[in-house]
Parts: sequence; C-alpha cells; structure tokens
Amino acid sequence: MVAAAPPSRQQAPPAGGAGRATFLGVERSLTGKRWEERLGDVRQAMALSQQLGLPEIVGRVLAARGVAPEEAERFLNPTLRDYLPDPSGFADMDRAAQRLLQAAEQGEKIAVFGDYDVDGATSAALLWRFFDALGIALEIYIPDRMAEGYGPNLPALKRLKAAGTDLVITVDCGITAFEVLAGAQAAGLEVIVIDHHAAEPRLPDAAAVVNPNRLDDHSGQGQMAAVGVAFMLVVALNRAFREAGWYARQGCREPDLRQWLDLVALGTVCDVVPLTGVNRALVGQGLKVMAARCNAGLAALCDVARIGEPPGTYHAGYLLGPRVNAGGRVGEAPLGARLLCSDDPAEAAAIATSLDAYNTERREIEAQVLDQAILQIEEQGAGQGLAVAASEGWHAGVIGIVASRLKERYNRPALVVALEGALGKGSARSVPGVDLGAAVIAARQEGLLVNGGGHPMAAGLTVEADRLAALVAFLDDRLSRRLAEIAYQPALGIDGALHPKGATLELLAALERCGPFGVGNAQPRFALPAVKVAQASVVGENHVRCFLSGAEGGRLKAIAFRALDSDLGAALLQTAGLPLHLAGRLQIDRWGGVDSVQFIVEDAAPVRT
Repeated sequence: MVAAAPPSRQQAPPAGGAGRATFLGVERSLTGKRWEERLGDVRQAMALSQQLGLPEIVGRVLAARGVAPEEAERFLNPTLRDYLPDPSGFADMDRAAQRLLQAAEQGEKIAVFGDYDVDGATSAALLWRFFDALGIALEIYIPDRMAEGYGPNLPALKRLKAAGTDLVITVDCGITAFEVLAGAQAAGLEVIVIDHHAAEPRLPDAAAVVNPNRLDDHSGQGQMAAVGVAFMLVVALNRAFREAGWYARQGCREPDLRQWLDLVALGTVCDVVPLTGVNRALVGQGLKVMAARCNAGLAALCDVARIGEPPGTYHAGYLLGPRVNAGGRVGEAPLGARLLCSDDPAEAAAIATSLDAYNTERREIEAQVLDQAILQIEEQGAGQGLAVAASEGWHAGVIGIVASRLKERYNRPALVVALEGALGKGSARSVPGVDLGAAVIAARQEGLLVNGGGHPMAAGLTVEADRLAALVAFLDDRLSRRLAEIAYQPALGIDGALHPKGATLELLAALERCGPFGVGNAQPRFALPAVKVAQASVVGENHVRCFLSGAEGGRLKAIAFRALDSDLGAALLQTAGLPLHLAGRLQIDRWGGVDSVQFIVEDAAPVRT
C-alpha cells in the first residue's frame, strides 16, 4: 500500500508480545513472528454473532476490533450522517472558509499548492472540482520532488504571486514551513494551510492554519488524511457560500459534495491513516462512488490497472495509488492531479497510460535500489535499533518504499538515504511501539538534520552528508533503547482458526461487511491448523501457488506472493507431505469468470508434536 512522505501523526499499533496469548503456540514463525490472538473476550464475540445473525468467526473479528454490541449496526453500516464532524470544530476552519469566500466574491486569483503524493493530488483535485462547480478558476501547483523537494518553497510561491495569484491554499504540507511562508507574506502573498502532519507549538504565518494535529485543535480528528481535512474545508465552504447567498445570486445549484468522495477514499487509503471513525465512513462511501466510475481519470486508471470489479481498499492502495504516485516519484509531478481533474475520457486515458508506464519504471528502479540496500546492510551489518542503507545515485522517489521493505525484512525500523553531493534525502519506516517521528524531531533539535518530521510509523528527513554517521548513531541508540524497553518481537495478529472446507464465499461475504479494511481495522487474518500442501509450484516471477487440505476435508487454493526466495516459499515447495500451520487472509478469486475463494499465505510455522 502506498505511503506518503511524511504521513500524518497517528497512534502506532501496540507493540508485539504485549501480553496477548500465542495462537497455536507459535512463538516464532518462519518469518520470525509470534502469532498472537487478537480477541480478548470470547463472550462478546458470541454475543455479537448471535445478535447480528453472523458466523461466530465474524463475531470474533468484530469483538477483536473493539466493536460493542450497541455499536455493531453502526459499525457495519458506516454513514457520513453518523460520523462526519462539524467543520467548525477544527481550529481556523471558519476563518479559512470566510477568507476563501471573500476571495471568490472579490474575484481574487486562487491557487492550490499540493504535495506530490496521492494525498496531495487528491486534496488538490477535490478543491479544484469544488471551485470549478462554482465557476471559479483554481490553479494547481505540484512541486517537482527532485528539483523542489517536499512542501512549499519560496521561489514557487513568488512565481505564483508574479503570475497574479492573490491567495494560495497549501494541502498536505505547510505546517512547519515557517521561513517559506514568512517570505510569502513579505512578498504580499496570503496563504491558507490545510495539513495533517505533526505540528509544533509555533504555527506558520498564514491567513488560516487548519490542521487537526495542531496542539490547540480540539476536533479529535487527528487521524484524518489531508484529503479528509480538505473535504471538511469543502463542507465548510459550501455552508459559507450558501449562507452568504452565493448560489442564489449566481443562479446555480449547490453541488452535491458526495460525488467527490471517490477522491477522498483514494487519498485516505493511500496515506495509510487509521480506517476508524469518520475515515471509515469516508472510505466506505467513497468506494461506492468510485465503483460508479463518474470520475473520468479514475475510470481510466482502473482500466490501465485492469480492475474489472468494484474497487476496494486493496485496489485503491496497491493498484490505483502507486500509479497516481508514479508521476511524483519518477515522472511528471502534476500528472496525478491533472488526471483526477480531467473530464475528458481521451485525455484521461492518455494520462493514465503515461502514469502506468512511469509505475513500471518505478518498480524497476525500486527493485534495483532494494537489492543494493540489502547487499549493503548484509555486508556492513544492521544496527541494533535501525537498519540503514545510503548511497549516491539512488532515486529519492523510491526510498520510502525501499525503507518499508527493509523494515519487513529485518523486523526493525529502517532508514534509506539517497545522497546527492553534500545532502541526503532520507525516508524511514518504523515498527509498532517505536515512535520514529519523535526520534527524527529529536535529531532535528540536536542539530543533526537540515529538516525532518513525521509520525510514529514513518518519517522523512534531509541531512548533510557529513553528518549522516552522527545521525545514524543518534537514531540507532535512541531506537535500540526503545526496542529493549518494550521487549519488541514482531507479531502477527490472528482472528481465529479456520479449516479449508470452511473457507466459503458465504463466509467471505459476511467478513466483507466488517470492512473497509486498513490500518486501525485490519483485514481479518486466520490460521489454518496442520494443513497439507499439494501441487506447489512457482508462478509469475517469485510467487508460490499451491492447494491446501485439512484433516476435516476440503480443498483450498492458496498463493504466497513474493515468497520464492524466503523460508516461507521453501516450506511450501518442500513440505515432503508434512503438515504446516499457515496464517493469512481470504480473498475472492475471479479467475476464468467463476468466483471462488483463495487463501493468501502470509506466514507459516511447523506443527510441533
């Protein structure tokens, strides 16, 4: 799934081994993980399954996610009516709406300055579509990742000012751009900041600063992606324009804001924020809008990604998002936003094709950097608290993805730095229970960074090349002490045991009612106890496909992605008829036009006798 750089502040998941019972007695699996039972209260699971008329295992899934019986119906049917907050509860939201209303009434020229990732592109496109519906021109500016870096920069803002722009809205960036926004103000350019990243006590000079992670914001919506905050701005704007009589004076109809929830869903999923509360409602409703294919750009993107079914969070996070991101990573930064703003099917198809090609290029570059990073770490050894790789010539557009891969491989926080001359651009990813964002902010306060920030699970930074060794030593010491404090062991949460013959389309349909799935509402994961593996073979480049059978009968198709060169892949290919405990998730398989269930294998453990 796509991750922004750096994502918003959010609570990290609990650390592994936090007192939960092991599942099937697996203390250390083939991927080095402890299998833990997600459910704490079996009685609540039974009550939920009986109340809702659902299988017991679905009740276990709901109970493990903290769903109380009195909240169950609302959880299974999340609506904006139930979850959408009043935008006036956000600090500075009404001020931002009134300033934009004033700009519209006075004919001022407005521009939006967005980040180059999916969250930034969807935020910019959402605001563009709202103002376009009102007949107001809005220019979009997306910076080049390589030439301009993350966040607003003064040369770009001054160019916008010189071109006649009176007011700029930053989306998914700006909360710590103190010097840049002060420079913009000195140049006579007003700025409204719409962001969600971790804020400091000091706020930038701006006409309004809307960020649920401001220290003085009491909205309780700090888990929102930037596009969610942008949607709240659109709700506030719509109300402000209505109350000012704009629609009546212009003789136009008030736009239906729900038509743009597909953009909100895409940005929210791809920014990997918790799918709880209002986020869950926004994504749930937005995926329905996406399925209607009303946005020409998203429809074209679904076509090039060969999505022939109603899109879900998997499609948004792993198929659509990477393609929108590809322009900002290795191609033309504005392409993603342009695609999402387009109503011309021919133009949208051309842009989507370009983004698809850039995504293929991105995967190739990523694979090369990952191989080099692994070789470097294996030769030099990984630190106690941090796996680090750095090199000249690495493309900064892929280092965040590579850091995620290293974190998964070494089961510890990872940092990847692309060096270019005297500076290095870094991206880091953490493990549950280790606050990486706080460590990076501490390093910045120690004078070890040019800039940097993030949240507990991810961070971005810029470091002078000659200070990289000191930075690594600082982070490794701090993170290793934290790992020791929590006695960190990577864990895999298990919702229950399932036998192959119980993996039915009916069960899968019941489980889907608990979605949309993502951070904060994890995809249900099950253990298949003591199953036998048959007809295991390699498919694609490095996937392992097989069939599973259990003592109680049944036969279940299964696949382990990117597993060929791992202990997991070897175990599936060389079981010699011995049973294995497997862990993974259920997924519908539409191969050949016939729906069936397949098991996505994520882990395995030997059966102890």
